[in-house]
Amino acid sequence: MSWDDAEPTVRTPRDPADPEPTRELPKDPLTAGPVVPPSDQTALTPPSAGVGAAPIPLPGGDAPYRQQGPIRSTSQRSFGKPEPQDPLFRPVYPGQAWPTYQPTYTPPPPLDWHQQQARAYTPAPPPKSGRMIGIAAIVALIVGLLAGAGAAATVVALDHSGTIDDQSGPPIGVADPKVRSGSVSSVAETLLPSVVQLKVEGADDSNATGSGFVIDGSGHILTNNHVVAAAATGGAIQVVTQKGKTATARLVGRSPAYDLAVVQVLGLDAPSVQFGRSEAAVVGQDVVAIGSPLGLAGTVTSGIISAKNRPVTAGGEGGELSYINALQTDAAINPGNSGGPLVDMNARVIGVNSAIATVRGAQEGSSGNIGLGFAIPIDQARRTAQQLIASGRASYPVIGAEVDMQFEGGARVSKVTAGSPAQRAGIRIGDVVTSINNQVVETAEALIVAIRTHQPGENVRLEFERAGKPREVTVTLGTQTG
Repeated sequence: MSWDDAEPTVRTPRDPADPEPTRELPKDPLTAGPVVPPSDQTALTPPSAGVGAAPIPLPGGDAPYRQQGPIRSTSQRSFGKPEPQDPLFRPVYPGQAWPTYQPTYTPPPPLDWHQQQARAYTPAPPPKSGRMIGIAAIVALIVGLLAGAGAAATVVALDHSGTIDDQSGPPIGVADPKVRSGSVSSVAETLLPSVVQLKVEGADDSNATGSGFVIDGSGHILTNNHVVAAAATGGAIQVVTQKGKTATARLVGRSPAYDLAVVQVLGLDAPSVQFGRSEAAVVGQDVVAIGSPLGLAGTVTSGIISAKNRPVTAGGEGGELSYINALQTDAAINPGNSGGPLVDMNARVIGVNSAIATVRGAQEGSSGNIGLGFAIPIDQARRTAQQLIASGRASYPVIGAEVDMQFEGGARVSKVTAGSPAQRAGIRIGDVVTSINNQVVETAEALIVAIRTHQPGENVRLEFERAGKPREVTVTLGTQTG
């Protein structure tokens, strides 16, 4: 047992002549010499010359503090010779563990490590093809038009391709230096030069404002009939272009039945629009409306196609009624938008803004946009415009029968004209038409609107009920001018 951990003992007297025996203490690995208690230091023999001058030897394989024996704990892995990374390590106390090191040094990743990895795994862009450059994604858009101020049409209150365009853009907070193809701004940039404002003064001092758009290189402008109706028997029609130039237009022709009209300005400094196909429009697609609501020229709004084939009846000057198989849109349109274009995202016109629904009980002229706007499909508008340009008049199809406008649950026939297509097909008073070409007919307006989507001379199949029994006939449509 060593001196520093023995239990205390009682010492017995000894003879002063008998020298006290010297006790050996454990050797200090740092001094490699005997160590005695402090009280015995005066009896030690001075060390010989040169002792202690040599440097302290580094611990080696025979270091006295290396544990002997075949069994070693995992904590002893750091004992023994120092690692090459720190050859000057010195233990501070007996049994101190040697520092451990990683086998090799791993430097920290560079600051742009993620960017380097992204570049390493990003395939090289394919070679550009001349046919692919400039293709923009196009989603068909439909825009609704509204009645012109001062001659606002009264609308029946209703209950009612290509590749995707580049979605990349500048960083947040940095302005895009160019207008992206397929965006609302791109559509506006393309169409605004072709859209004009109309200011109409009637012979009876009435006035109206509306919109229109250039449809050819001869200065023909398509608009609504109710916008220019005040000048039909005298007055003046002024056209204001996007550049602010004003010119007097002449009335080429108008069709109250479809609420369409064409005016012309010779030498007009404005490009013509491109036409789309309203038949190809789908519910939910984006659309843009352009016009002059409340006299604010060059106004652009956007929305979607809310519905197709909406039967809308619009009233104009002198009790004229227009029946429209309309495109419904929630694009904001207001008085003054009438006659302006409803366009898809490829900047192609698919409709002519014509009317809005109003809240029941609202004072006439006091109601604005409530998200229910209606546009005349461009497929019908183009046919009518061509007729107006050719002869100043337009024709529309009829069956030669009148229907009860108050009846619901179909279209009940109230009168049949002698020698008319309806009489030749065997239709009688009291028959209730329930469908036309498999399209359900719920009201008299729905039947009229559905018939006017066709052309004179076409055959249509009518299903009707007589005395509660279903019947079916084929009718060849007649023609009427208006």
